[in-house]
Amino acid sequence: MAQRTHLGDADCAIAQALDVVGDWWTLLIVRDAARGLHRFDEFQRELGMSRKVLAERLKLLVEAGVLTREPYQERPVRHAYRLTPRGRGLLPVLVALQDWGDTWVLGEGEMTATTGEASREAERVHALRGTRVPPLVLPDRFGGLSDPVADTPFTVLYCFPGAYARAESYPPGWAGIPGAKGCTFESCTYRDQLAEFTAAGATVHGVSAQRPDEQREFAEQERLRFPLLSDADLALTTALRLPTFRTAGTSRLKRLTLVIDRDRTVREVIYPIQDIEASVQAALAAVRTAGVRTAVGGGAGTADTAAAADTGAAAAADPAQS
Repeated sequence: MAQRTHLGDADCAIAQALDVVGDWWTLLIVRDAARGLHRFDEFQRELGMSRKVLAERLKLLVEAGVLTREPYQERPVRHAYRLTPRGRGLLPVLVALQDWGDTWVLGEGEMTATTGEASREAERVHALRGTRVPPLVLPDRFGGLSDPVADTPFTVLYCFPGAYARAESYPPGWAGIPGAKGCTFESCTYRDQLAEFTAAGATVHGVSAQRPDEQREFAEQERLRFPLLSDADLALTTALRLPTFRTAGTSRLKRLTLVIDRDRTVREVIYPIQDIEASVQAALAAVRTAGVRTAVGGGAGTADTAAAADTGAAAAADPAQS
């Protein structure tokens, strides 16, 4: 592949980086590798590019140390392509490009932590139904690594922009960003209804792009009894192409909820979320409905679990708190 960098740009990191990933096919390969695609035929099927062009781009990325090439079959020899630490370092670049596209190409150029019901962004997120969450682990607030998908019939994975133990920790202008407020209320609502989710066969996980220590301080203050996971490195965000917004120099997840089964398949998507308490009830209803269907189909879950009583516990926090 022809070199694109001019001699005068030899000390420019932007030019040197573009010499590796400046081709749009190349970044799309990195995007799909982050989504869990690893084999040549998977990339070709997803991207619709010729075998010759794909082979050239994969070779470039391997030589640049962005991908590693690992044999997975001997006869004939076939290879899987996986992101290296250098390749994973491109994830914030992909998220920034997606955020820019959602804001300036698909959107109206305004910073927002939500979207419209009929937006193309919402359509992309709802297309996650039926897809699988690729294997990955995220840091938890205790310093360990946890799978965002639990080993229970269902996982309710609610993504939120950010919640802090101290009011002064919120970025400037946070309350004025549409959709940003309500993270404390959302977490406390899940806390207060956790027994109902457990009875329905679901584990609740909260995810934000905050640091684990920030999540730990918040969880301890609010006495949360379920895990908060940190996607500060944007691994889950990139894998599922989750929507983000950027404020105070940091990418933040927009508020959305996924209901995922034990096989890592997304069963329900709740986005955008305009009414937080209603979204928690919708997640509980989705778990119960999915439990009935899997019971009828002979899978995980039982009809008794799906019919667990809805006590309608009231939220224990002020919606305007965060």
